[in-house]
Amino acid sequence: MSVKAFELVPAIERLQLLGDKAKTSIECIECCGKNLYIGTSDCFVVHFLLEEKVQANGKISFTSEKQSHKYLAVRKPISQLKAASALTRILVLCDNVLTLLNMFNLEPILSGAKIKGVTSFTVNENPTGSNPFAIEICVATRKKSVQLYSITEDKMNMMKEVTIPDVPILMSMDRYCVCIAMATEYCLVDTDTLQVTDLFPYEHETSIPVVKRVGKEEFLLSGPGALGMFVTSAGMSQRPPLKWSESVCGVCYAFPYIVALDEEFLTVHSVLDQQQKQTIPFSGGKILGDYDGKLYIASNKEVYSLVPLPVEKQITALLADKRVEEALTLAKNARKTGLSKEMFRRMYIRIQQQAGFIKLAQYEFEEASQLFKDGKLDIRELISLFPNLLPSSTKFSRAQPPLHDFADIRQIVRSDKARLNECKRFLIGMLEDIRGSSLAIDMKEDVDTTLLKLYAECDLIKLQKLVSTENACKLEDSFKILEKNDCHHALATLSRLHGDNESALQIWVKLSDGVLQDDSFPGFEFVFNFLSVLSEHDLLWRHIDWALRKDQEKAVMIFTERPATETSSERLRPDDVIAFLSSYPKAIIRYLEFLVFTKKLEKEKYHTHLAVLYLDAVLQLRKESQSEKTQQDLARSKLRHMLQTSNLYRVQLILGKVKETDMYAECAILYGKLEEHDKALRILVYKLQDYGAAENYCHVNSLGRDKTYRRRLFQILLGVYLDPLEGKQDSLIAPAITLLNSDIADFDNIRVLQIIPDSWSVGLVTKFLTHTLRHNMHSCRTTKVQRMLARGENLNLKSVLCAENKHPIFVGDDRVCKVCNQAFVDASFVRYPNGTITHVHCARNRSVCPVTGKLFSTKKS
Repeated sequence: MSVKAFELVPAIERLQLLGDKAKTSIECIECCGKNLYIGTSDCFVVHFLLEEKVQANGKISFTSEKQSHKYLAVRKPISQLKAASALTRILVLCDNVLTLLNMFNLEPILSGAKIKGVTSFTVNENPTGSNPFAIEICVATRKKSVQLYSITEDKMNMMKEVTIPDVPILMSMDRYCVCIAMATEYCLVDTDTLQVTDLFPYEHETSIPVVKRVGKEEFLLSGPGALGMFVTSAGMSQRPPLKWSESVCGVCYAFPYIVALDEEFLTVHSVLDQQQKQTIPFSGGKILGDYDGKLYIASNKEVYSLVPLPVEKQITALLADKRVEEALTLAKNARKTGLSKEMFRRMYIRIQQQAGFIKLAQYEFEEASQLFKDGKLDIRELISLFPNLLPSSTKFSRAQPPLHDFADIRQIVRSDKARLNECKRFLIGMLEDIRGSSLAIDMKEDVDTTLLKLYAECDLIKLQKLVSTENACKLEDSFKILEKNDCHHALATLSRLHGDNESALQIWVKLSDGVLQDDSFPGFEFVFNFLSVLSEHDLLWRHIDWALRKDQEKAVMIFTERPATETSSERLRPDDVIAFLSSYPKAIIRYLEFLVFTKKLEKEKYHTHLAVLYLDAVLQLRKESQSEKTQQDLARSKLRHMLQTSNLYRVQLILGKVKETDMYAECAILYGKLEEHDKALRILVYKLQDYGAAENYCHVNSLGRDKTYRRRLFQILLGVYLDPLEGKQDSLIAPAITLLNSDIADFDNIRVLQIIPDSWSVGLVTKFLTHTLRHNMHSCRTTKVQRMLARGENLNLKSVLCAENKHPIFVGDDRVCKVCNQAFVDASFVRYPNGTITHVHCARNRSVCPVTGKLFSTKKS
């Protein structure tokens, strides 16, 4: 793909150069600053002064003025010129003799220093010496060798000669490395180690050798197959080759381009991607070179300058052709063209941004996103493509000059709704990525407002998340767009976020009542949850009636699920809440359950109130013929649980109401609370005939009590079974026997034997008697074992005491306490097992030696 990288501009025209000497032709040229030197075929060296001018239209032109000329009087063509500005000298090769001329008047130096037998020479562009007033050159001779010279103002000193395999024709040098084209092949010479490395042959019969230094220790050679080969000083190639004409006769290098000259054209190749970028017609070209940073080309009669176009223009042209990758590659390497760090940074950022818009227009969203981020695009540039997305208060205006030529996104998508939606999703992704990053600093309002508008159109879930968290949305714009898109729930959430709870509640109430429609609204339970954490209690009370009418049982959560960190308030005292809920039976029961069972408030009025409400609910269900048995069972189960677990309600009050009904199980529980166990058990046995419940009654009511109390309850139950006054004595023999044989029952066995009817056979109570006998025998044997163990322990202690008495301890006036070092004033002391003796008051822990800290066992074995 082509790009205009250079313009061909005349530098010295034919008539001005040669005048009437028609046979004279240009053989070589050299440039140093504004000084242009031309070597002719008739042995003249001509000095011109070139002035570069920039015209009004931006074009560059040259004016030249001849300063002097010098005839060398050997009637041979000037083969080669090289300026040495540090020495103010010109090196001139003519008739195989290398001489020095003054740079300004072209006069020979007085010393007459010269080198004979030279076929060509090259200057070391990366010299090894430290003398700023000397240059290093490498000279090719007619022999199979090259020579190294150090050149000063008036001397030429040979430093070294290196033998090579063949006669050198052309060469170039960098530091210690000389790249040489010989008669049929190329080689590298290391002038430090004198090592010669063969490279590759070239087609010497059909092509001219090319050796050009293109970088530090890197050369460009004309290889076989019309290829330009890059070679390093190590003999390796680190770049792909260039494909050029088979008749290339000269090359020059101006980063990032290689310009090659053949018989008819100048071709420009990029070293970045090895592609040919430009072709300039030029017939009769003879000399091409880069001199002091400038490119010149000469034919036999004329000299032209290859003026590089500014890299910005080249990149702009590439972007205009939508060649984004090439433009970015060129821009990335533009720093090497001499741009300052700041200029390069600004240019590269802008190019990335422009490239991003091109990729966007091609729907390559991933690449566009990366370019925008790398180029630190002001995201408002992208937002501004979408009409009416920026906040109405924004002061943003697009960059000048513009980054793109699109009026808005419609120019890109061309009425394609699917493409438009893709672009909107891309914008959403960009905004989400940069939101909260440094790219969104000072434009949070623009970013958040734009996201809200986009979410309102296509993503209600993300919209709800945005308005539920801290954001910088412009409220005026946000309210309008949310209302326009029927996003009522999001509108209420945003109002709540900004402290307008009353407006939020008004919207939610309308949504709950169906006045407004919004699929994203989760339902009236959401409103209940909000009210349960609302700290504005006046506002809360204004909406309690509405909530209770919606659902009593769920609405009570407004009172029961208050935040744990909420401070107590007079407006939410339990007594006031109970009074308010009195007309809502389901709600008041739920609230009292919360106070009694969850908060465990031990207030008689709450427990009594809840028990009464439970009882009323049961009685009401029993009156309703249509009520299901499961409902009644559930209600009675809750009542019984309350009566059984609570000890704070007014038992007599409840009992008075229950006695008027046939709710015998509840009566039994209440009699139990009054310690009237006989009445309770008679109800369970005679009224309900639930013998298991009677036995469980004894077990439950004896939990946490002593053994005597437990035995008394079971004794009462046995007495109820055997009571002859009820006239059912014989029918209760089976449950009585079952009770006697129960594993959980506990009796005073002697009293049992006393009250068992004489008419019972031994066979009926065999199991009871057997169990009783075994239990008594076990208790007797256990007591004997314990007594014998105690006796054995006593004997052991006596034995230990006797053993200790055999070793007397003498405490005299000279013996002192090991702790306080004071003498013993009486016969009382403490001796530890390790022999340490202390005062009684110094022995703080009898199990730990106070001197050594050793721990002794507290038991004797």
